[in-house]
Amino acid sequence: MTYEQIILFAVMGGVLGMLLWGRIRYDVVAFSALALALLLGVISKDEAFSGFGHPAVIIIALVLIVSRGLQLSGAIELITRNLIDAGRSLPMHISVMSGLGATLSAFMNNVAALALLMPVDMQAANKSKRSPALSLMPLSFATILGGMVTLIGTPPNIVIAQFRRTALGEPYRMFDFAPVGLACAIVGIAYVALIGWRLLPSETTGRNTAEELENLEGYVVEIGVAANSPAIGQTVRELFTIADENDVIILGVVRRGRRLPGFAAGETLRKGDILVVEAGPEAVEQFAGALKLSYSSSAKHTGPLAATLAMVEAVVPAGARIEGRSAFDLRLLYRHGVILLGISRQGRRFRARVRRLNTKAGDILLLMGPEDQLGEVVNWLGCMPLAERGLQVTQREKAGLAIAIFAAAILAASFGIVYLTVALAVCVVAYVLLKIISLSQLYESIEWPVIVLLASLIPIGAALEKSGGTALIAELIVVVTDGLPVVAVLVLMMIVTMTLSDILNNVATVLIAAPVAVDVANRLNVNPDALLMTVAVAASCAFLTPIGHKNNTIIMGPGGYRFGDYWRMGLLLEAIIVIVGVPAILFFWPL
Repeated sequence: MTYEQIILFAVMGGVLGMLLWGRIRYDVVAFSALALALLLGVISKDEAFSGFGHPAVIIIALVLIVSRGLQLSGAIELITRNLIDAGRSLPMHISVMSGLGATLSAFMNNVAALALLMPVDMQAANKSKRSPALSLMPLSFATILGGMVTLIGTPPNIVIAQFRRTALGEPYRMFDFAPVGLACAIVGIAYVALIGWRLLPSETTGRNTAEELENLEGYVVEIGVAANSPAIGQTVRELFTIADENDVIILGVVRRGRRLPGFAAGETLRKGDILVVEAGPEAVEQFAGALKLSYSSSAKHTGPLAATLAMVEAVVPAGARIEGRSAFDLRLLYRHGVILLGISRQGRRFRARVRRLNTKAGDILLLMGPEDQLGEVVNWLGCMPLAERGLQVTQREKAGLAIAIFAAAILAASFGIVYLTVALAVCVVAYVLLKIISLSQLYESIEWPVIVLLASLIPIGAALEKSGGTALIAELIVVVTDGLPVVAVLVLMMIVTMTLSDILNNVATVLIAAPVAVDVANRLNVNPDALLMTVAVAASCAFLTPIGHKNNTIIMGPGGYRFGDYWRMGLLLEAIIVIVGVPAILFFWPL
């Protein structure tokens, strides 16, 4: 190997290792790798930042903006309004929700599709008095499957399409992915609706997490001792009786910004102390009312729960503004007048100050603030509300217009009238001019970490390909499969890519696998489209872990899932995708 190949393999290996480690955010890892490659001279300064202007990056950003516009216009509410029917059987409910989720995901960001449908699904579970764990994972998997159907359905398809333009001279069109993707989606949805949900462990599905979330048990909440509180002068131990009566567990006391040792049971309470308790909001409110405690010492809020205040529960997705940060870091109370009352993380109790605790993806937050501002603050935090609030919109009269503009853009791009980037850009401009989406919402809707990740890894991938590194990997695959039919190569590529996608970001997976696929095709003298479609399908199939896809992370807390629950439904689904996908690829993209 040459010096350039060794360095690039080392850099890419470091990226994969850091992404697997997961302690540093993926966009920071990717950009650091780009900077290192630039310093070591394996990427020229003229090419280093070319990824930020790459068509794939622009298209992904535009798709995210359009998705937000469709959501804000109320277009999706028109579709979901009549979906909830507690009388449906569970298989029929999963079929309807999964079919809708897959359809939405084919034309908008699948995370946005899940965010819109998850409150609907949880409300249906609550009405049917069953655990949402039975239907949330099928819904998540369906939104992932739906993204495979169109060019704009998922970032891997966009990256593959633009890579084909570079490698073969022409990109994939809007519905080139549909024949294979639709076959996989239909069979996959039938599986999750009829069989998959039955494979979840009873200890997960037996718990009614809908009721647990309604009661918000397991939240660690901070409440202050006001000047007129009868708790002043009493020891914490003396409050245990009234705490038990109100279903509250006292975990400790904070005084002058410092946590007192242990449970501080013998400590006499003073004005300004903060009690750290574990309970649901109703229990906390009763406890606070009995002892005249206050949620905040801020002048913005008086009394335990002012009449204008409300509570909302929201889940933290990967890449949210608050992920890895605390409410104190974001100055949440000072900026927005909203208090973080508690955090639920798979039933764990926290000994740290709640508002200084760094959140993680999958956490469920209990927020309290002005009722008319809570929804906006939840969006600012990058979180997803778990109540029906997530379906509230303000511009229902523009829903038809938003759909018509988007449909026109898709048709224009599909028939080759204008390039997809231009069509989506015109759609975004129209949304802004018609005030369907504001400029601030436009910028907030873009997932900047994904943009930085893609823009940073594109030059590294191009350099690896230019140096002959991907050719070495392709040669190794050809040698390993020597003597086997070409279909075995497709199966191997699909399994390897699926495995990477289960543990890495799917965009990173595509950037690694796509150049290898073309090199393998050239060495075997077969149609490269067959290998590229194999990579596209496999990169979207992250069903074994909660970390493989953002949607799987989002449902972990609301569904009460554990890490090991995903493979129970996902392993057979991935096998089904291989069984259905490979023949479909060979039929529609013959070798």
